[in-house]
Amino acid sequence: MERTRVAARWGELDRVKLGLLVGGVLSFSFLAGQLWAWRQMDAAGYFLTANPAYAFFYMLTAVHGLHLLGGLCAWGRTTVRVLRGAELSQVRLSVDLCTVYWHYLLLVWLVLFAVLSHTHP
Repeated sequence: MERTRVAARWGELDRVKLGLLVGGVLSFSFLAGQLWAWRQMDAAGYFLTANPAYAFFYMLTAVHGLHLLGGLCAWGRTTVRVLRGAELSQVRLSVDLCTVYWHYLLLVWLVLFAVLSHTHP
């Protein structure tokens, strides 16, 4: 998304289209991967109701998935506008906001990963 943001600033419409499409494919792939991981966990006996740790994992990843879906709503509106021929000046702010949102999700996920993976001596 950062490359898409830069392409929008430079007025490179083809790179903006490509960047938005790649960002969407990767985001949907992430969601599909998460669903696949949930199915694998369920098949291995790690049920949502089996214990609080499993429930916490499911809840945490579900909230992350919901945040990603929220970002995909903004991404979808922006992508449709670009593909329908909107001027880059009309969608530059939307591209910027999508990029900031994706950076926010990355930061939150990295912080949570660091906090949850920290072990005490």
